[in-house]
Amino acid sequence: MAKFVRFDSGRGAAYGVLEGDKVFPVSGSIFGNWEKSDYGYHVEEVKLLAPCEPTKVVCVGTNYREVIEKKGEAAPEEPVIFLKPSTSVIGPEEAIVIPPEVKELNFEVELVVVIKDRARCVSPEEARDYILGYTCGNDVTAKDFMEKGKPWTRAKGYDTFMPVGPCIATGIDGDNLAIRMYHNGKLVQDSNTSDMIFGVAKIVSFVSHIMTLNPGDLISTGTPPGKGVLNPGDIVEAEIEGIGRLKNYVK
Repeated sequence: MAKFVRFDSGRGAAYGVLEGDKVFPVSGSIFGNWEKSDYGYHVEEVKLLAPCEPTKVVCVGTNYREVIEKKGEAAPEEPVIFLKPSTSVIGPEEAIVIPPEVKELNFEVELVVVIKDRARCVSPEEARDYILGYTCGNDVTAKDFMEKGKPWTRAKGYDTFMPVGPCIATGIDGDNLAIRMYHNGKLVQDSNTSDMIFGVAKIVSFVSHIMTLNPGDLISTGTPPGKGVLNPGDIVEAEIEGIGRLKNYVK
């Protein structure tokens, strides 16, 4: 099991491995062969960035059974997907910026899959071979435009609307992880990814039959109940078992 990070020590962006409170730079590629350096930085000496640079972010809507039950709706027959642009991605400790035209902004904690290899038309049985690991995500949403702006591109696609991090955790089971969100220190979302209607392998396979997935691409797998409203000055922290906690500010 490894925890990969992207960081800046003052020399520009680089990849590394997080071990305890130290970040060790790596040579090679985290998506292939890599080697850890002998020296490490204390994590407080570097700035953690979004842990990879995706060409796209694919998101899944309505993917927790408890959400469906509370709405009294039938479960979807297949994953409901939409896209976020790469420009929506930010990293830990960065600011979520509320656009002036947005009156209601929501947070949504989500497990995010990080793709390892180019994936096209892979089966559910093959899907895990194409997964590097998992990270925490926050599917920030302008509630104002969920109806007016269908099919959600405007509501979901603003700059800073996809915080991810703090690391990419490998060797964990994405289908059975505690998932939580803290809003100004208060626990507001508390579930487990085992409640997902469509598991990780099914989602990766489904998406790969629609579009080619590239190394570093992200698939955000949906949010459990409890999403709420963000205001300037707020702090949101997405936490997932085995990965860590992603902290962002709102302005």
